[in-house]
Amino acid sequence: MPSARLTRAQTAGYAAGSVGTGGFGTLPGLVLAYYLTDTLGVAAVLAAVVVLLPKVWDVVIDPAIGARSDHELSSRGSRHRLMALGALTLPPGFIGMFAVPSGLSSGLAAVWVVVAFVLATTSFSLFQVPYIAVPADLTNDYAERTRMMAWRVGVLALAILVFGAGAPGVRDALGGGRSGYLVMAVVSAIVLSLGMLATVASLRGHESHTAHRGSGEAPPSFRAGLDAIRELPRYRSLLVVFVLQALATGIVLAAAQYVATYLLGSQSMVSVLFAAVVAPALVVMPAWKRYAATHGKRTAYLASSWLFVVACVVQVPALALGWTWLSVLALAGGGVAYAGMQLFPLAMLPDVIEEAGRARGGAMSGVWTALETAGLALGPGVVLLMLAVGGFVSSTGDPVAQPRGAEVAMGLAFTVVPALLAVVSIAALRRYVEPEVVLDGV
Repeated sequence: MPSARLTRAQTAGYAAGSVGTGGFGTLPGLVLAYYLTDTLGVAAVLAAVVVLLPKVWDVVIDPAIGARSDHELSSRGSRHRLMALGALTLPPGFIGMFAVPSGLSSGLAAVWVVVAFVLATTSFSLFQVPYIAVPADLTNDYAERTRMMAWRVGVLALAILVFGAGAPGVRDALGGGRSGYLVMAVVSAIVLSLGMLATVASLRGHESHTAHRGSGEAPPSFRAGLDAIRELPRYRSLLVVFVLQALATGIVLAAAQYVATYLLGSQSMVSVLFAAVVAPALVVMPAWKRYAATHGKRTAYLASSWLFVVACVVQVPALALGWTWLSVLALAGGGVAYAGMQLFPLAMLPDVIEEAGRARGGAMSGVWTALETAGLALGPGVVLLMLAVGGFVSSTGDPVAQPRGAEVAMGLAFTVVPALLAVVSIAALRRYVEPEVVLDGV
């Protein structure tokens, strides 16, 4: 397997896929719950079911897709056929989520969104699961994987900024409502697909060196990824940390639009919040990479996680006192933390796969993606259930005044709840030990 430094074209080509992963991971989590409750008039409890069901499906299919990608690598020398299929089929389902016909009742509108979301989720998984496994195929160099992931997370941060701040801006520029969401979805789907296809093109001819084709070794089965959780303590610890932090991120994402509209007084303020979070990630990646080179990935991951906790805690007085400037500053600190929280687990996963055996890298990535998806998907569900308990009032037009209980629920979802989840994840991360095969090569 090659351990030499990857070319700039290889690294950039791989990173381009994060346009798709960042956009798809961000936009539905940011606006779909709000679209359901404040445009389609779906009750908060039913909206929670709508955003959760497609993700349950995702959790079921991801391990199977991972095993299939291992089979593709074994028989064809590449994983990119599945990735291409996902990239090409994503737009119809994604656009469909925001193309609910007028005149449907809120219940039928909810069903329409579920079906479209399931289709989009399936397409995304066909790309994302092999995409997560590819780094272990491309290089076995410990430091090179960090460099590779730094590029990817840099593009991811840019994608989150563009989709998180720009896509709602497109919606608002068109006056919001159904037409605004639809145009936003069409533009976003095209950009998502193009980014994913750029990675597929970059992988052609670069994976054959790592293929298992002709080895006579049977590719792992559906259960291989699940078995890895039981057999590999490092994989298990890293997975627990990443899933808990994905849940925390999903909660913050889903709460952001409600916080902007009802606590900060402006629906469009969500774009400012996202810019505050993501913009720092575009400039701090080299610093995180140097810190990891000096202290190790695990230590750097711990540092970024603690910074996230501090940023969440600072949000409590900021929202309570109505200090928007402090809220934005805290979010900027959270953005620095978020960059590390994305970089280090993705750089550590190929190390664990290398130790476990690259032949089941797809199966392990399938479980990883499934549980990450579950965490991100539970985020909007948790927020919607908290809002329901707080007495949130749904609407089909302009935002309506909310009871104090709903406002408290929004604030807690944006601050205390993600902070507590991050603290629990830190306890799990302390149990992770760098693989010996990796440390020997440092």
